[in-house]
Amino acid sequence: MIDLAGKTAVVFGLANKRSIAWGIAQKLHAAGATLAIMYQNERMKAEAEDLIHELPGASGFQCDVSSDQQIESLFAELKQKYGKLDVLVHAVAYAPAEDLKGAFINTSREGFRIAHDVSVYSLIAVSRAAAPLMTEGGSIMTMTYFAAEKVVPNYNVMALAKASLESCVRYLAWDLGPKNIRVNAISAGPIKTLAARGIGALGDMLKAAAERAPLKRNVDQLEVGGTALFLASDLASAVTGEVIYVDCGYNVMGF
Repeated sequence: MIDLAGKTAVVFGLANKRSIAWGIAQKLHAAGATLAIMYQNERMKAEAEDLIHELPGASGFQCDVSSDQQIESLFAELKQKYGKLDVLVHAVAYAPAEDLKGAFINTSREGFRIAHDVSVYSLIAVSRAAAPLMTEGGSIMTMTYFAAEKVVPNYNVMALAKASLESCVRYLAWDLGPKNIRVNAISAGPIKTLAARGIGALGDMLKAAAERAPLKRNVDQLEVGGTALFLASDLASAVTGEVIYVDCGYNVMGF
């Protein structure tokens, strides 16, 4: 049993019970971590707070990661409340719905900007804010997807954002390694999250993954949470800059 008692984990990206962030939060909480869980805005607050209340000792905070001011205010509050941080989970991704359907060549300039700002730059921004509070080292992790490497029809501009995100992980790992802060990505198989529902043909993606993966099924949020728990723990003390696949083996298949 992994023991995270005495550790504080910050989890970005809770929207509802289908969120990957929720699966991760449950696993970290079960291991004894103190949780600070972020939701984006007032519209998501009620559902997010209901879930957070299911985890005794966890606290909820509102933060839109596209706002530097909100990030700065949030981490000032986290510093005051917790003192130090040990784990940061970045489970945030967004692109305009119209840029996740149809032909990739029709990607809009604004859609490209938004996808990279929210899905990639935000990892840099929250890592920069968290690093000074990780005074005893720490673990930062984000969520990626196989479309960063291979064409997944309809994933479109988000695939480019995920490719950029994976490169970002490697550069952050290099920058933060001297502080004993590890940075990794989990590449999960397709899951019916709120963000994923905006992708055209999600049902086809889920069906194809279950048919072709060696385990002949799709992954769920708690399985992703298990890998996040490993990365948060001392068992992963020498793991950084990596992309770890949690996709029932789908990525190893040629066809």
